[in-house]
Amino acid sequence: MGVNLRDIVKATPKKIEDFRGKVVAIDAFNTLYQFLAIIRQPDGTPLKDRRGEVTSHLSGLLYRTANLMQSGVSPVFVFDGEPPKLKAKTIKDRAEVKQRAEREWKEALEEGDLQRARSKAMQTSRLTAEMVDQTKRLIELMGLPMVQAPGEGEAQASAMAAKGDVFAAASQDYDSLLFGAPTLIRNLTITGRRKLPRKNVYVDVEPEQVELDSTLSGLGITREQLVDMGLLIGTDFNEGVRGVGPKKALNLIREYGTLEKVMEGLGVQIENAIEIREIFLRPLMTADYSLQWRDVDTDGVKRLLCEEHDFSADRVTVALEKMSEAARSREQRSLDQWFG
Repeated sequence: MGVNLRDIVKATPKKIEDFRGKVVAIDAFNTLYQFLAIIRQPDGTPLKDRRGEVTSHLSGLLYRTANLMQSGVSPVFVFDGEPPKLKAKTIKDRAEVKQRAEREWKEALEEGDLQRARSKAMQTSRLTAEMVDQTKRLIELMGLPMVQAPGEGEAQASAMAAKGDVFAAASQDYDSLLFGAPTLIRNLTITGRRKLPRKNVYVDVEPEQVELDSTLSGLGITREQLVDMGLLIGTDFNEGVRGVGPKKALNLIREYGTLEKVMEGLGVQIENAIEIREIFLRPLMTADYSLQWRDVDTDGVKRLLCEEHDFSADRVTVALEKMSEAARSREQRSLDQWFG
């Protein structure tokens, strides 16, 4: 879930086409969980093949990536490595939430409440090692670069953006800002009409761009202070201080200046605060990656999706045509830059 900064961060609405010609590092795990949550049947059941294997993640990856590429975006998928030990409690808590949601999903189905059932089902998503392997295989067949992070994928994507190797880090979470991403893009892979949970209301979801420098200057704080705010609010590595949300955390940091002084003033302690700071300010990352795009292996994609997982051959062909067209356009842009 990441740190909650929604109420204090100003985002600029964008269209996918605004990122034409840009290379974007996408937090793969974050994105796959989004696909697993939202790509479901009306009763909340995820997409499955004839053997009962979940395919929502592959469906989202293929069709959303094809649309991104058709719009001129060059995606790079960054995968999580070993999570920090301090994330263990968050992982355990999330597992418990999923178990409770599964019980409530079944109850809602028995009661015939499909809206509630789907809402609860969206909270049950699990990303297995097999799903990750399938995803990496599909990305490779699509000819797209992947980066294996040694630690948090968001940290790696943020470092790549800070280095200038990519235009931005793409994630639903605001943690990328704490990790130092100069530019964060939200909603990049989940654009389109979405039904609000338990309401007969639909909204258009569009990408939004957040700039770190303008965010910090607008709030009147430093990145280090933004990280301190995160610790007060609560991160994936700590629970935060009870009763402190984004606005109160901002006021406290403005008043006291540092996390230590805030804790002293409030008479509270945040366990492992120094270590958590280090996770954000000096995260584990690698420079051992290559951003190379290759031709789409159309036959390989069809074998994986149509033969192994029962995808519609016609729909897969349309997606592959979009990718091939995007690859030709990218090559033409490169030639124009070279000879221009």
